[in-house]
Amino acid sequence: MERKIVKTADGSTTIQITDWNEQYHSMHGAVQEARHVFLKMGFDHAFAKAGQPDELRILEIGFGTGLNALLTLIHAEKLPVKLKYEGVEAFPVSTEELKQLNYLETIEAESYRETFDAMHQTLWEEEHAITSQFHLKKREQTFETITDISKHDLIYFDAFGARVQPELWEEPIFQKMFDALNPGGVLVTYAAKGSVRRAMQSVGFTVERLPGPPGKREMLRAVKNS
Repeated sequence: MERKIVKTADGSTTIQITDWNEQYHSMHGAVQEARHVFLKMGFDHAFAKAGQPDELRILEIGFGTGLNALLTLIHAEKLPVKLKYEGVEAFPVSTEELKQLNYLETIEAESYRETFDAMHQTLWEEEHAITSQFHLKKREQTFETITDISKHDLIYFDAFGARVQPELWEEPIFQKMFDALNPGGVLVTYAAKGSVRRAMQSVGFTVERLPGPPGKREMLRAVKNS
């Protein structure tokens, strides 16, 4: 399928799959969306809920361009926490595409150039210390093949939308997400559809609607209480 780099409303770029009319990030602002959904409503909430632990384990469903991982690394540097970050991606972004993304310029973080490059250059299926505080393992697999059990404290669920990949937003996938979380673990996603919320609830999650990022009225946060 044809892919191209497009600019979003906050000036940051993303990848668009033209056949689907679907983007890796919100056209209302890639960086704004990531900061609101995954950092503010996800990371900050999970970190506080866990009592500001020494270590937090994060699973990202849809590693994609690495934007969420980069922003998480930078955001967590002011906190006394070590991150074990695993990113699952079925179709890794190409080197040529990565060169065209402007995240570091948009967030004024050129000093992280080597760090961001290291995230993408490290070998898949191996854990690497990107910094002393941030350890990354990239996993090339489909979401349907995830078998993690009680391993993560926080999930960034950033799959393509239900309009183009509805199978990723149904009970079997959310059962895998529920199983992958530790008790008390948190899952956040930009999605807010009623069918998604019900699928989460049906596998055991307690789900709440929250204010969404720019361009979206609501988003969802789910907690594994058992």
